[in-house]
Amino acid sequence: MSEGEATQAKRGPSVATRERRQGGANPSGETPYLVVEDLAVKFPTADGVVSAVNGLSYSVPLGRTLAIVGESGSGKSVSSMAVMGLHDRKRTQITGSIRLDGDEIVGLSENELMKIRGDAVSMVFQDPQSSLHPLYTVGNQLVEAYRVHHKVTKDVAKKRALEMLDLVGIPNPARRFSQYPHEFSGGMRQRAMIAMSLINDPKLVIADEPTTALDVTVQAQILDLLNNLQKEFGSAIVLITHDLGVVAEMADDVLVMYAGRCVEYGTAEDVLANPRMPYTWGLLESIPTVSAANEKLRPIKGLPPSLLNLPSGCSFNPRCPYTDRVKGELCTTQLPELLPVDGAGAHTSRCHLHDKASVYEAEVAPRLG
Repeated sequence: MSEGEATQAKRGPSVATRERRQGGANPSGETPYLVVEDLAVKFPTADGVVSAVNGLSYSVPLGRTLAIVGESGSGKSVSSMAVMGLHDRKRTQITGSIRLDGDEIVGLSENELMKIRGDAVSMVFQDPQSSLHPLYTVGNQLVEAYRVHHKVTKDVAKKRALEMLDLVGIPNPARRFSQYPHEFSGGMRQRAMIAMSLINDPKLVIADEPTTALDVTVQAQILDLLNNLQKEFGSAIVLITHDLGVVAEMADDVLVMYAGRCVEYGTAEDVLANPRMPYTWGLLESIPTVSAANEKLRPIKGLPPSLLNLPSGCSFNPRCPYTDRVKGELCTTQLPELLPVDGAGAHTSRCHLHDKASVYEAEVAPRLG
């Protein structure tokens, strides 16, 4: 991350969202295209039940970007795979509600989900090398993705594929159409994945760590590409990332996850500039900057909890440096509710700390600079 990105992430951009525990609302007043309510995803194993996602609710209107952030294992990808209907039903327990344009998708058959997948909603995966089939040309894979949802000839589908390759900035699309994924660079493969995800004009695009394996220059190009394509297609985007610099550049709305739960939700401006959850403070403080090259990093102490055996009370309490400021044993005995931090409900957090604003302003903000 560049110094500028790190500084922006710590201060926050001038953009927007929010979350209610019951989901469905957003600060702009726009009708959401995706509404997730009380989503739970559990994996029964020989050692017990893995509670990967617990009571997650959020909404995303068309034309806006929601960033879901958190450490590895927080439930970001698992929740979004549930939206895509990609979990093995025989090995997964999914409860709650997921609605696309008002239509419930939890409980749909695999055939019904296949009609939605790639058409109404599509996904850009973290590793295009493993997502693209190595034995088929990139062009053939784009043609197949289009013809699954459109009854057209191969020539028509090829024309559409060439248009998309050109749209995502791949040079000489006609030649690249006939090449295999291993003949593309990492950035080119990611562009091809984006072309495939948008070839059917989906209303919702889920981007799962789309720039993780790319260098900084290519990363910036991919983010600009997603921004520009969103303006052209008007899609809603769910961006899964651990990089708060990317969040500051891209997001209208931010949802912070920890141990399968939402712990903070609000506009990007509120969450990045005025966070009200100690875990969010820790994420912001762990961002390195060039200007602070001689200062020690402030990583979050400890490790995320096992999803097989979550701590009682607040899941973050074993790592939280502020539990001694909470009266009694609330942090270890009672799960805090996701409540408005300003009385209006536009920014919510899950924490027992009484005067979060004062603690942030007096202790955390000066460290962030």
